[in-house]
Amino acid sequence: MDGSTPAVGVRPFRAEDAGRWDDFVEACPAGTFFHRARWQRVIERAFGHRTHYLLAERGGVVTGVLPLTHVRSALFGSSLISNAFAVYGGPVAADEESRRALDAAAVRLMQELGVPVLEMRSTADRPGWLAKTGLYATFRKPLLPLVAANMKAVPRKQRAMIRKGIQNGLRSEVDAGVDRLHRVYAESVRNLGTPVFAKSYFRILTEEFGECCDIVTIISDGEAVAAVLNFYFRDEVLPFYGGGVPAARALAANDFMYWEVMRRACERGCRVFDFGRSKTGTGPYAFKRNWGFEPTPLCYEFRLAAGHKPPDLNPLNPKFRLLVAGWKRLPLPLATRLGPMIVKGIG
Repeated sequence: MDGSTPAVGVRPFRAEDAGRWDDFVEACPAGTFFHRARWQRVIERAFGHRTHYLLAERGGVVTGVLPLTHVRSALFGSSLISNAFAVYGGPVAADEESRRALDAAAVRLMQELGVPVLEMRSTADRPGWLAKTGLYATFRKPLLPLVAANMKAVPRKQRAMIRKGIQNGLRSEVDAGVDRLHRVYAESVRNLGTPVFAKSYFRILTEEFGECCDIVTIISDGEAVAAVLNFYFRDEVLPFYGGGVPAARALAANDFMYWEVMRRACERGCRVFDFGRSKTGTGPYAFKRNWGFEPTPLCYEFRLAAGHKPPDLNPLNPKFRLLVAGWKRLPLPLATRLGPMIVKGIG
């Protein structure tokens, strides 16, 4: 033996790797909830997409992970995405050699599958990749140890909206099922002109992630007016799928809902509130800034086959203006039936 450091090897993830994979993600500062191994089962169960999760090792020790999903759609084409249906992605690695090895393995996989687009949903650009910046920003802020201190830290005008919700008699409940969440979320998303996920997707998320997620529902006069599905990772909370009925705005139900998520997360011991991504210049972007959160631009990186451009599948794309306007007018039962068939191909 010459004492040299073993080379990094990359291989496909196996079911028995799940514990080691998640331990690595948990320990690595760049790891996120969307890098967890359970996302593979969620995506395959909910959408039927083929996943390609890659594990980097050196001398039998995990040094990097990369979750990849092959999203295929007759409407939107074919892409290899890390990670599909997620805010964050890309390789999580202990060192530069492992990161480069995962990148190279992803590019080879892209070529082997004949996929024209490889997308990494990263937080910073890297040399050699086409970076798409300026579309999305993420919003993260520390939580203070005491509930009262967090309330005081909310800017004055936003704090007044929370108090308006309290004065309107709103209360929050943690739901055991997804029925009320999906009903509220479906109406909210339809009203925005975008397709809704299937109720089964939300059920699968709660089944796979268990205590690492919950649903906070806001009640007014016995009726659910807003609801949000939250993810928990390390000491962070991430409200992810949420919405409200039309009456929610006048009641300040959405403002009260996110405060209740924050309050409950503080009591749970969370130390970071991740408000997730929003498109630059939109209402949700401004809403999060009103809470005192500062945007951090997201940098999505691409490798493209010859003649291909990065996909632009967001509702702000002028090509989708008429489709968005038409979708807003669909009866809710029809939008709920058609939405899952469309959104599964967007990723």
